[in-house]
Amino acid sequence: MAAPDDLAQSAIYRHPFDNVFARMLPRLLHAPRWTRLRRALSRRWPMPALASDVRDVIYASWWVDVRHAPSPPPGHHYVVHAGRTPYTILSYRHGHFGPALAGPLRALMPSPQQSNWRWYLRRDDDPDGTPVVLFDRNVMDQLAFVAGARAFSDAMQPHLSVRFAHVLGADGGGHTLIEGGHGSAPALRLQWQVAAGWDDATWSAAFGGHHALLRFLTCQDEAIARTCDGHWASTRIDLPVELTHLRPLHLQGTLQCPRLQAMGVALPDGLAFHLPRVPFRVVSERLL
Repeated sequence: MAAPDDLAQSAIYRHPFDNVFARMLPRLLHAPRWTRLRRALSRRWPMPALASDVRDVIYASWWVDVRHAPSPPPGHHYVVHAGRTPYTILSYRHGHFGPALAGPLRALMPSPQQSNWRWYLRRDDDPDGTPVVLFDRNVMDQLAFVAGARAFSDAMQPHLSVRFAHVLGADGGGHTLIEGGHGSAPALRLQWQVAAGWDDATWSAAFGGHHALLRFLTCQDEAIARTCDGHWASTRIDLPVELTHLRPLHLQGTLQCPRLQAMGVALPDGLAFHLPRVPFRVVSERLL
């Protein structure tokens, strides 16, 4: 069994191309002087809220042996059932991701693609409360957003893909393909088709019912990440998912995820579903 990896090490950025720019960029993004200055300024002037009209969200979840999970942040513990813990990859396209204060001008902002890879935690002082997401990996397909997030955020430290295709067909089927090149973005290949109905009996039994399961996997208000320099960072989010809008999917075809496969996960056994659209806001951020 592979030992749990260090989230601080996996947060370090490597550019997907090997050239002079690629060797300079990580030094700029990880500059300790800028990081200290930004953190000092953010204590006085908090970051502005960000908003996006997210669409075409594909959730894919698996049970993973909890011994593969990295150490949780203080005051938190993993959600565990029969020695296993849930792990989710959700991929989506933003809708004009930018400052909420921009109002209608936000329509001028680009709409990058993103993939969040995450574990689930409970707070020690609120074990029955809303689960907390622990970011394992984050990927985006536009360098400007990757560099901006890393320069101005501790909780969101995305990696740049060399190729990112997130495609949904008219029939609801589709695929997600992420290639990292020589960089730090993890690789992924998922294919799916629309399922006739929900096939989640094993999952539902672990969470006390179908709706409790979907609420657990989709309804969060906080995400935690490990920074490159070993801090824990928390971001508060607003993600009002309507459970009746979720549609079941069936994973099929060529499935690849070296990260999960190294942990012994059988990818075809994943639970997948589609959320057509949801408004998303990043409300605040702080170091724990």
